[in-house]
Amino acid sequence: MVSIPAISHVLPSLEVIRELVARGHRVTYANDPQMEEVVTGAGAEFVGYSTTLPIEEHTHDWPDDPVAAMDIFLDDAIAMLPQLRAAYEDDRPDLFLLDIAGLPARILAEQWNLPAVQLSPTYVAWDGIEDEVGAHLKQLPGADAHIKKYRAWLTEYGVEVSAAPDAFFAQPPTRTLALIPRAMQPHAEGVDPELVTFVGPCIGDRSEQGTWTRPAGAENVLLISFGSAITNQPDFYRECLSAFGDLPGWHVVLQIGRELDPADLGDIPDNVEVHPWVPQVSILEQADAFITHAGMGGSSEGLYCGVPMIAVPQMTDGFNNADHLVEAGVARRLDNDEATAETLRSTLLELTSDPQVAESCAAARRELREEGGTQRAADIIEKMLT
Repeated sequence: MVSIPAISHVLPSLEVIRELVARGHRVTYANDPQMEEVVTGAGAEFVGYSTTLPIEEHTHDWPDDPVAAMDIFLDDAIAMLPQLRAAYEDDRPDLFLLDIAGLPARILAEQWNLPAVQLSPTYVAWDGIEDEVGAHLKQLPGADAHIKKYRAWLTEYGVEVSAAPDAFFAQPPTRTLALIPRAMQPHAEGVDPELVTFVGPCIGDRSEQGTWTRPAGAENVLLISFGSAITNQPDFYRECLSAFGDLPGWHVVLQIGRELDPADLGDIPDNVEVHPWVPQVSILEQADAFITHAGMGGSSEGLYCGVPMIAVPQMTDGFNNADHLVEAGVARRLDNDEATAETLRSTLLELTSDPQVAESCAAARRELREEGGTQRAADIIEKMLT
């Protein structure tokens, strides 16, 4: 397995790794050393390389310009490839698993004539994405230079440029397992079923993250979590405390990340517990509502657990994800300027009293668990090894 040191890229496929190890396969996992403990905890052998990505803890030095951001990923792939080649030259695998940012593994797979499977933690391409999205991006400043650099790198390593994935978007370049709910995929009907299988979220017990027990007497539980990347949101958390503090019948779990001091939030109501980090799935399995930034991980976990959501998108795919959740009938969307205490409270009460929302959440939970998740993903991978 080859991935990058970002928890949103590592966590979605970790249960697949754990399952393959449990079935007796030797799995190595190439990543930056900051992810060593995470991947070895799933039973994989760690293979280290040095990343160039600006993703050290508490560092979010990413450009707003999408082409500049893609250049960062390209430069990391270029730096990663010789390190992977050195690590695997004398220990070639029978199959490469690769994250969407693991293109160097695909290059090695082609050069060594090995099968490869992409494990996608987010959207996959669909028929027409080039016209709908790619054409726009190609008009942005710097796009031509990025494409030229990308294709020159592929050519240097013997990849057929005509058959290579486009510098921005194309149909998936290899067999792909989508680790997201089909409901979250734009234009799912246009995804090539010969290349892509939606296995849905691969979620295990995650007991290593800890557990959470619903307090005795809590009529309803609300989880508020913005994941791991954009947690420093004191103003929003204060609005939540005003909205839900002492709300009759509700117990609130608020995750604020490791950058913020709880004292900065002021008085914490008796019905609210505040933590820097929480075992999210453990809480969602017991929760009655979830306020999320609509990242792919949190959105998928909310659907998997069948929990009504208030989506307050913050960045990148969160805005589209929020709309998909609304379309699925399981959520309401509030943008930052709408997320006042009064609106948050009224939205929560309306959302959780709507029988249609409850029905849609139950249907989503049932559908995702029928998609097969970890077991189906491992089965498909094993068939490619025979």
